[in-house]
Amino acid sequence: MASAAAPAATDSTLPPPLEQLRHLAGELRFLLPGVRGADVVGTGDSAYLSRETTKEFDRETFWRRLREAAMAVSRAATTLTEVFSRLPLPSPQETQKFFEQVHASIKAIIAVYYSLPKDQGITLRKLVRSATLDIVDGMAQLVEVLYITPTQSPENLISYNSVWEACQQVPRIPRDNKAAALLVLTKSVDLVKDAHEEMEQVRGPLSLMVIRSNRDSYWSEEDQELIIPCLALVRASKACLKKIRLSVAENGKKDQVAQLDDIVDISDEISPSVDDLALSIYPPVCHPTVRINVSTSFEGIATDLIASHVTPQPEDSWIPLLINAVDHCMNRIKELTQHEVEL
Repeated sequence: MASAAAPAATDSTLPPPLEQLRHLAGELRFLLPGVRGADVVGTGDSAYLSRETTKEFDRETFWRRLREAAMAVSRAATTLTEVFSRLPLPSPQETQKFFEQVHASIKAIIAVYYSLPKDQGITLRKLVRSATLDIVDGMAQLVEVLYITPTQSPENLISYNSVWEACQQVPRIPRDNKAAALLVLTKSVDLVKDAHEEMEQVRGPLSLMVIRSNRDSYWSEEDQELIIPCLALVRASKACLKKIRLSVAENGKKDQVAQLDDIVDISDEISPSVDDLALSIYPPVCHPTVRINVSTSFEGIATDLIASHVTPQPEDSWIPLLINAVDHCMNRIKELTQHEVEL
């Protein structure tokens, strides 16, 4: 009799399904900060330690495990969505089994991410980390939505699709640091290109309407004069990023991991600088702000490129021409904004 009553007693001690959903969402959210920044997630036997070296690291095995882990998360998300999108809800014991599958699949993909050694490339690790975060965050959001609306609803399907799409992105991650660097540089080129096109589009209609009495809406003649070197500097930014991407594609070596990371890091400074400069030229233009927002990252980029393996003959390359063009634009902007600084 005692043994027959034991399962019922166990079931009765479990929280209701919706309460378990709320608890699972909290556990998944707890994992996110560790994946974002720390080298160790969890404590005790469940801790994940980020690897420092590639000793005994098998690249093919890593990518296979990452794909399999993503597929496991996708399957767990499918099952969870199906059972909590209809009535009746599963029993507390069934719910616990489903949640154990979800939690195990999420812990597994985090563990795979942490098995990628840092010396495989910081740029590559950032892409894998971003993909892992999207999956964990997507699953947490799905669990939260199921807790709020535990029957069929558009929100359930939207959240499930977010997890599924995040898992589908895993096979598309670059396989080495050079490919990762090229992907990041391509995105930076596109962002700067968009900013430059926006500046040109805004300049067109506003340049025809110079009204000194309403500087909140239009450019003054002084503003228009300042815009010219600003646009030239943005064009130089775009050209610089394109040349960097081409140099990495043609001359970049997969084993020069640290140099590729350095090039990506300093190139990442260009796009935010261009965005700040683009925003600062909207009327009413504050000349001191434009002066502050002028990018000074080009000098560092040039220094890094000249010293790196992607420019075998820096003295015969495009780098000196870029430096001269940037210096000319910078000096002109400083000249046009000097009177504002002196006031």
